[in-house]
Amino acid sequence: MKLLIITQKVDINDPILGFFHRWIEEFAKHCEKLTVICLEKGSFNLPKNVKVLSLGKESYSQYSHAIRKFVSLYRFYKYLWQERKNYDAVFVHMNPIYVILGGFFWRLWGKRIALWYTHKQVDIKLRIAEKLSHIIFTASLESFRLSSNKIKIVGHGIPIKKSARPPLYKGERDDHTLLCVGRLTPIKDQETVIRACGVLLRRGVFITCIFIGDVATSGDKLYSESLSRLASSEGVKENLFFKGNLVQEKIFPYYWQSGIHINACPTGGLDKVVIEAMAGGVIPIVANESFCDIFGEYADRLIFRHGDASSLAKCIKNILESDDKEIIRATLEEKVSQLFDLSILVKNIINWYEASR
Repeated sequence: MKLLIITQKVDINDPILGFFHRWIEEFAKHCEKLTVICLEKGSFNLPKNVKVLSLGKESYSQYSHAIRKFVSLYRFYKYLWQERKNYDAVFVHMNPIYVILGGFFWRLWGKRIALWYTHKQVDIKLRIAEKLSHIIFTASLESFRLSSNKIKIVGHGIPIKKSARPPLYKGERDDHTLLCVGRLTPIKDQETVIRACGVLLRRGVFITCIFIGDVATSGDKLYSESLSRLASSEGVKENLFFKGNLVQEKIFPYYWQSGIHINACPTGGLDKVVIEAMAGGVIPIVANESFCDIFGEYADRLIFRHGDASSLAKCIKNILESDDKEIIRATLEEKVSQLFDLSILVKNIINWYEASR
């Protein structure tokens, strides 16, 4: 099979998009040729059957917006034509606009089009891309809000072997270390996490909380500053540690050392970092009821009311005082290895392409 992948960035060191490097590696195992078109490229180390073509964002950032758009568009169509005999199917990752730009030609040339999309936003671009795609892969029903008979739910893809705690890892796990991974932004609701830490400390429950993630917009910067002020007013500043953005390889040890991972996002699609945390053996506590089925019998103990610091503090305290923490940890770790292994996800996608020929 010869596959074209279109994605935003190929850079193993990118703290946000670096995970996709492993996706490309996994796809390469199943393809004779793999061509990747990206908006921007950085560092990568990929098999010999992978060709990476950049639209050039990394090299023309000094030019005006109009020039950057023109150059990107020119290169995009150049690569589609230049490589047309080197791929017989297309996989577009998270960017419906590329389905719109290339869909007519791909259908004309008889190439199967798959779109991967996991986001609550539904706009005109997504509606058009849905019409042009042959299939849409998504992580959960909540991850794709547009009604379509082309949807195939396949879960997230996590490199389980990389995420899992190595048997010979010498670091100790501290149940009282809380971990919160995600961009510092209102939708992630780190405010509720900080307030819950204040509730726990005032009740004599000692904890520390590590935040991994940084700001991306000016609005996020203001939110980050408000979190710092809140930490001071709650009296928890000495118990909080903000690590900024880290590449995935450097996040894994935090999973292996922490006792509880908190995700305060409201109900929506399955957040990938929660699954990564479970794969690393961390007990998850979330506000997102989409995790009910995955948590199974533990759902009532691991889901708190969104925006309710007292509810979150109660969940944390109950887990810290429970006698079955290791059972919960092992059960959920095994469950995500069965449901969300990246190798299984990619194989399912490849199987669809082969069956649709």
